[in-house]
Amino acid sequence: MVEAGMDTSVSVPPCEACEVVTVPTRQGLEAVDILRRGAGEGVGSVLHDDGCDTLGFLVPPGTAAAWDVPGSTCTETDGRGLRVVPEPQPPVEGSDWLLPPGEADLATDPAVLRAALGEAARLIRAADSCR
Repeated sequence: MVEAGMDTSVSVPPCEACEVVTVPTRQGLEAVDILRRGAGEGVGSVLHDDGCDTLGFLVPPGTAAAWDVPGSTCTETDGRGLRVVPEPQPPVEGSDWLLPPGEADLATDPAVLRAALGEAARLIRAADSCR
């Protein structure tokens, strides 16, 4: 938006080599809630597949090399450069944004995501054991 000669739009730099942590939707949605409620580091951009089976959290390059969270995978870009810019179109065919760039941090800190996914798994186990 330009007002009185000033550009007030938010500019998000492209993520040339983001990697994607993929988790089941239920755990991912719990983790998004945990991250959005938490103080400090927030949740980055998040994709969901068209079948709503999985969520994909964008994380910084290099995350896949040490990713070890059960029930999830981290996909390297292998230098292909998953380019994410603040546009309405998601970078992966067959997906859509849950939290698009510009409405969230670009990438989620892997340590913060690991903790949120662990807490989400514990919450889900507790809820399921009450049935």
